Amino acid sequence: MLTVGDTLPEFNLTGVSGKSPDSFAPVTDKSYDGKWKILFFWPKDFTFVCPTEIVGYGELNGDFEDRDAVLLGCSTDTDFVHAAWRTHHEDLGDSPFVWLADEKKELSTALGVLAKDAGVALRATFIVDPDNIIRHVQVNDLNVGRNPHEALRILDALQTDELCPCNWTQGDETL
Repeated sequence: MLTVGDTLPEFNLTGVSGKSPDSFAPVTDKSYDGKWKILFFWPKDFTFVCPTEIVGYGELNGDFEDRDAVLLGCSTDTDFVHAAWRTHHEDLGDSPFVWLADEKKELSTALGVLAKDAGVALRATFIVDPDNIIRHVQVNDLNVGRNPHEALRILDALQTDELCPCNWTQGDETL
């Protein structure tokens, strides 16, 4: 698995930002150069835990944008499956960030987050700096959802470039 200090691998995937093929566009590792990236994987569309995470990240999209960061969701489903899920799940239709279709499992494999037995991505989160260097990695088992607020807190801490103690939040003193 790639880890802190490694470079985000090159990729060229289809991004889905809506409910129809009109919303499909190529997204590469260079698409958001100069920005922080929160790249988070979920195992499968049309499941139960995944939409809770997608909605949770979506609710914080403006907070991530305020920090010059872009959210990128990703699973090993296709672009058409992403669009269908956005169409048929009322909480997901207006998701404010791009969903990447890693249908060939190239990015999830390159990052080392493909669950070998299940053949889908683990619940992995990567915080990547503007130079495409991985600065944070979190990986959960398939059945355990993440806390998007914690990803935001870690981003805040990383952006201070200071020593941040346990439970530090934005506005607290650094060490």
